[in-house]
Amino acid sequence: MFDFSDKVALVTGAAGNLGQTTAEMFHARGAKLALVDLSGDRLNSIYAKWTGSKDVLLLSADLTDATSVQAMADQAAAHFSHIDILANIAGGFTMGPPLHETPVKDWDFMINLNARTVFLTCRAIIPTMLAQAGGRIINVSARAATVGKGKMGPYCASKAAVITLTESLAAEHKLNGININCILPGTIDTPQNRADMPDADYDTWVPTADLADVILFLASDAARAVTGAALPVYGKS
Repeated sequence: MFDFSDKVALVTGAAGNLGQTTAEMFHARGAKLALVDLSGDRLNSIYAKWTGSKDVLLLSADLTDATSVQAMADQAAAHFSHIDILANIAGGFTMGPPLHETPVKDWDFMINLNARTVFLTCRAIIPTMLAQAGGRIINVSARAATVGKGKMGPYCASKAAVITLTESLAAEHKLNGININCILPGTIDTPQNRADMPDADYDTWVPTADLADVILFLASDAARAVTGAALPVYGKS
């Protein structure tokens, strides 16, 4: 069982399905939490049970905006004095038309949501990790990053960028005590996915708890020799 009782974990996308599961599991293992999402109201509603705890900080931020991200990172570092783990879970998926019919705004939306957020958040948090001589970063890519799919070009490209960013960051910081990896989920078992695909076999999908287990492993000392990895977590999907 992992013990994070002396660690601070910053989780983006904390109001989403995987973000909630990951936050709960870090908390259950003793971590202090900085929980980040675009909607402060959703954060306050979801995590009302932790309101008033000095060990849980709720932060609203637009992760596609550099100024907002830096302000969030500064608040978290000031509150806790250190940030040991960054779980970059914020992101999303949309289908679309063929690429030649894709509006530029739809391309920008996917690239910004999935790749720009990772770039800006790592850019803001890594200086704190350098100052403390260590840290763990776990990004979320996708199986779709490994092969292009029809009508999913912007999504596939944005998640492929997450793998490349992870590899570049890991190469830059492998001698600085900062391990940086990403996971490649298969189809995640969420209420939204069930609603969108009502005829699918849900038993083959990956539960959020299984993905969170892998995130916690990569954040732990057990993964001290792992950096620059893109780890498939497909389950039976």
